[in-house]
Amino acid sequence: MGQRRAEVLQAAIELLDEVGLDGLTMRLLASRLGVQAGALYRHYPSKQALLDAMVAHLVVPPADAVPPLDGPWDDQLRGLAIGTRELMLAHRDGARLMSTFQNPGSEAVAFYHDLIATLAAAGIPADTAAIAVDTVMAYVNGYTTEEQARAIGSRPRELRDLAFRGGIELIIAGVKGSLS
Repeated sequence: MGQRRAEVLQAAIELLDEVGLDGLTMRLLASRLGVQAGALYRHYPSKQALLDAMVAHLVVPPADAVPPLDGPWDDQLRGLAIGTRELMLAHRDGARLMSTFQNPGSEAVAFYHDLIATLAAAGIPADTAAIAVDTVMAYVNGYTTEEQARAIGSRPRELRDLAFRGGIELIIAGVKGSLS
């Protein structure tokens, strides 16, 4: 990634944290960077391309920092859920930003397929494994969206964590139940 492109991306993430997703405009971002809005389109052809890049940047760590998938499949699903929620909570409107994602990069697609393959290797039919991963991601996004946008966020963090993890355990129990 070019240096200027990386600067635009970093400024967009900082602006998201300051003004939220609704306040993040190309015009405001350009103003922050001291350029005309049209200059941003040299780096990102559309606002959607910028949003996709923001999500990819936040969820895909550098290749040398990615641990291999290992451990029991249920621990991997649990870890995916908890890690994704933490990532979303680290940024204002993080869950809403994640739900705007339209064009996942090759790293995200590979991770998704690797996780499905891990579940399949544990004896879960591939179609059930894909549904399980999708269900976990939908639950994480829905729960965290509510957490960030509504009064649920005012509950103590430890109670929110317990409720969130309880939901994940229900999903995992359902997947385990499908094996019998």
